[in-house]
Amino acid sequence: MKKSNKISATELAVLQHLFAAIPEEMGALLGRSAFSSNIKERRDYSCALFNASGDLLAQAAHIPVHLGAMPRSVEAVLTDFPALKPGDVVMLNDPFRGGSHLPDITLVSPMFLPGCAEPSGYAATRAHHADVGGMSPGSLPHSESIFQEGLRLPPVRIQREGNLDEDLMKIFCANSRSPQERKGDLRAQIQSHCLAEKRWRALGERAGGVEGLTEMGEALRAYGARKMQACLDKLPPGRWEQVDFLEGADRVHARTALRATLKVEAGAVEIDFSASDDTVSGSLNAVKAICESAVYYGFLCLLFAEFPGEVLPVNAGTFSRIHCLTRPGSVLDARLPHAVAGGNVETSQRIVDVVLGLLSQALPGRFPAQSQGTMNNVTMGGLSGEGAFSYYETLGGGAGAGEAVQGADAIQVHMTNTLNTPVEAVEYTFPLMVRTYAIRTQSGGAGRQRGGEGMIREWEMRIPVEVTLLSERRECRPSGAGGGGEGKAGAQYRIKTDGCSEPLKAKGSWTFAPGERLRIETPGGGGYGEVGS
Repeated sequence: MKKSNKISATELAVLQHLFAAIPEEMGALLGRSAFSSNIKERRDYSCALFNASGDLLAQAAHIPVHLGAMPRSVEAVLTDFPALKPGDVVMLNDPFRGGSHLPDITLVSPMFLPGCAEPSGYAATRAHHADVGGMSPGSLPHSESIFQEGLRLPPVRIQREGNLDEDLMKIFCANSRSPQERKGDLRAQIQSHCLAEKRWRALGERAGGVEGLTEMGEALRAYGARKMQACLDKLPPGRWEQVDFLEGADRVHARTALRATLKVEAGAVEIDFSASDDTVSGSLNAVKAICESAVYYGFLCLLFAEFPGEVLPVNAGTFSRIHCLTRPGSVLDARLPHAVAGGNVETSQRIVDVVLGLLSQALPGRFPAQSQGTMNNVTMGGLSGEGAFSYYETLGGGAGAGEAVQGADAIQVHMTNTLNTPVEAVEYTFPLMVRTYAIRTQSGGAGRQRGGEGMIREWEMRIPVEVTLLSERRECRPSGAGGGGEGKAGAQYRIKTDGCSEPLKAKGSWTFAPGERLRIETPGGGGYGEVGS
C-alpha cells in the first residue's frame, strides 16, 4: 500500500476489507473452539480492533449491543494498564467500567509489530458466558442490586507476557455453576487474540511498518466520518422529541419512561436522554455505554440504508459527529450498586425504538414500523448428573414492516445478532426436550405491508429446573407505521403435567418440575400502511 495523503476509493475499499477481516477471523476461531452452546451455537460474541490510542478501527458484523459499548471497555483498560506488554491480556466485565452486564466477559490485548516497544493497536473480544454466578442460573436474575448478579471484575490481567494467571482463572471458574465450560470459553477467547496479533503483524508488514499502518487507519477513520456526514447532511435542521416505555421495571411504577430529544444543527447530531426516568428497582437499568451503543446502531441503520450494497467502514470516525447525552442517576446512566443485567438485553432494544422514532420524524417514510423490541431472555439451570448446568437463550420475533417490504418472521432484531440454539444441541447438551418450535401465526401487525410474525418455543423439563425470564413488549405492543397495525404482544406459560396452562409474568424466576413445560410466544412486528391503501 502506497504511503500518500491521497488514497483512492478502490484502495479504501481494500483497506476496509483488510482491517475488518481480522475481527471476522477472530470470531470464526472463537465460535469453533468455544465449549458452550451459547458461544459455539448461538454465536453470542463480538470482536473488534482499536488503534494505538484506543479508538475503534474496525469491527466484525457481530452483535450491535456489544460493539457499540466496547470502546468504553478499551478506555478502562488503557486507563488502568497504560503500559501493557507483549502477551498481556486484560479481562473485565464491570458494567460501570465499560462493560454491559456481568455475563459479557471482555478481553483486551495489545498488538505489537516486530521491533516496536509500544503497541500499535489493540484487539478486543466480548463473549456472553452462560453463567458467572449470582442468585440464579444464567446470571440474568430478577435482581435489585449488581451484587446479586454475579462476579464483577474490574480490568485485571488474565495473562501476563504469555503466561496464563491460573489463580485468577480458578477464581473466575469457581464463581460459575459450569466451571469447565467457563475455562474452555475463556481460553477460546484468548486464542482468538493470539490470531489477531499474528494477522496484525502481517498487515503491518504489508503497510511498511507502524507509520504506514497508522496512515491506513487514519484514512479509514476519515472515510467513515465522510460517509456518515453525508447521511447527517440530509437530516433537516430541527428538534424532535420521542418517548417510549419499559414495562414492570420498577416495583413502584408500572411504566418507566425513556425520553429523548434529537437536535440537528450545523451537520452535527445530539440526542439527549436526560429527561428519562430515574433508575429503577429492577435490573433494566442501563449504563451509558449501552445507551451510546443503541444510538450508534440507529445511525448505522441510516448509513446502510443510504448506501445499500456498499461495504462501509464502522469506526470511531463514523460516530464522531453523533453526541449522546444522559443524566447520571437515570435509568440510562445507572450508578453502583444498581442492578443492570437487563439493561444490556432489554433496555437497549427500547432505546433503539426511541432513536428510530426520532429519525422517522426527521425523515418521514424512511424507517420501518417497530420490531418485537425484546430479546425474550430465558435462562435455565439445575443439577444434572454429577454437576450443574446453565442454559441461556434469546428468542427471535417479528420485524417491523417497511414501506415496500413485509416484516421478517421469527428473527433476532436490532441490538442482538445471534442465532438460536438448534433443537438437537439443546437436547444433546441439557436435560431438556423441545416440544414446539414454530412460527406464531397472526401475530404480525396488519397493514399494506404485514409485520413479521413472532415465534413459539416450548421446552419440557426432564429434571427439576430453575427458570428465569426477562422480557418486554408484553403490555406495550410494537407500534405500526404509516397507519399500520400493532404487532401482537408476547406471552409465556407454565404447562403443568396435567395439561393445564398457567400464565407467567414477563420477569421472574420459577422452579419447574420434571414433565412441566415452558412455552414462550414472542411479539410480532408492527405493520406498515393502511390495509388497501
